[in-house]
Amino acid sequence: MSVGMSRAADPVDPGWAEFGRLLRFHRRRAGLTQLQLGRRVGYHHSFISRLESGLREPPYDLVNRLDAVLVTGGRLAALVASPPPSSPCAPGPLPVAPTLFSPIPGADTSGDTAFPAARPWPVRLPAEGLACPLHGRVGCATPDREAATDLLAGLTGPYDRVGVTAGAEAELLHGLTAALACLIREASGRATDAGASTVERLLRGVARWADAVNAGGRLPYGQLRLAAQYAQVAGRLRMERGQGGVAMAWFGHGLRWADAAQDAEARATLLSDMSTLVRLDGDPASMLVYAQAIGAVDVRRRWMTTLADLYQARAYALGHDVAACRRHLSMARRRFARLDDRDRLEAPWLSGAEGVLRVESAAGGALRDLSVVTGDRAVARRAVEATARSYALLPSAMRSTRLLLTLRLADSWACAGDPVAAVTLAGPVLEEAVGARDLTVAVELRGLHRRLAGRWGDLAEVREYRERVRAVSE
Repeated sequence: MSVGMSRAADPVDPGWAEFGRLLRFHRRRAGLTQLQLGRRVGYHHSFISRLESGLREPPYDLVNRLDAVLVTGGRLAALVASPPPSSPCAPGPLPVAPTLFSPIPGADTSGDTAFPAARPWPVRLPAEGLACPLHGRVGCATPDREAATDLLAGLTGPYDRVGVTAGAEAELLHGLTAALACLIREASGRATDAGASTVERLLRGVARWADAVNAGGRLPYGQLRLAAQYAQVAGRLRMERGQGGVAMAWFGHGLRWADAAQDAEARATLLSDMSTLVRLDGDPASMLVYAQAIGAVDVRRRWMTTLADLYQARAYALGHDVAACRRHLSMARRRFARLDDRDRLEAPWLSGAEGVLRVESAAGGALRDLSVVTGDRAVARRAVEATARSYALLPSAMRSTRLLLTLRLADSWACAGDPVAAVTLAGPVLEEAVGARDLTVAVELRGLHRRLAGRWGDLAEVREYRERVRAVSE
């Protein structure tokens, strides 16, 4: 599979293709161009084009605005609420549809459903940032692995017969959350296809369970929150593999499940992943749309507005807007410094040393991107400083992130005018980087090669480095 993600290569979801056709019909009936419609609803015209082509799922807050501007009588919202049968894995609305989830056509819904064997098994939640889907962060105990596996047997039957007793519901939710924490821990070392398949297989079990609860006339709140968590991890693992269409589908489903459960935290983090995915797809306009949507989830939560500023900064850097990039980086750092107890409780991964790591990593990426489009070496040196601060705080177990930051630091040195420092940093990890199956690593490596070859191709150290790249690739 090619490392890059081509928009033309991504499959068009039939459900969103139908939405796009209906949107185009009403836009033309209203006598508006894509540019005019985009201005009226606050979105870039290129995003409207992608909606009409079925290549993007409409953000939650946009559909009603489109209906209002185009005077459709709510037809677009009705289509989103009731996706056609041809739409794969499309969940129905609450509480009208008979099911909340549908299996992916052709997907493997059988096989081993045992929990992952990673050690240690979490004894309490939260674990790996995952809170209990029923009780939040109060510190719920988890069943041991063997007990959780026994409970899971109730999820392995046919779609219309899911045998989970009321008394076992909380225990199974706790066990499934612990299992997902194990899978996240394994993926932080080195993600595998088997890990992604396991996440998706367990998610389908949650789907069958949620359908059964919903059919009984009860809102499956815990199952919806858990499904959103699983969908986010599934999307991230597919995104790392360069499977952009599948990743966006999982993120989109997770977003709808988070909305149904009114889970603002999941909504914000899913939007951040969607913003990352379209950036890797080379689409800064759509990245900005998703980044702005993060901040709109709840303006009172500083951790959400901090994330929104960081993602907007990078989108503006890629869009060549220097002033906006710098403004949002400055706002992100100010907001991060003012995070309160509620922020730290809801987003512990954005507090303390881990929070500094994430903020400086994002700032380093934005500044490096800005230096690429402006040629400003002073900005590149700021990218070096931010990335180095992030790298210094990185736990040794996060191998993939360490590799990515090493390449970004090397690229920042190349942008700052020091190719020797760049090849010195990248050389020791070159073989691992070339062999990595992580899209974010591949994008960083490709950018570094482009900068070195384009500016210093005749330099002896760079020629030697390029020969090593060829040898390793072969």
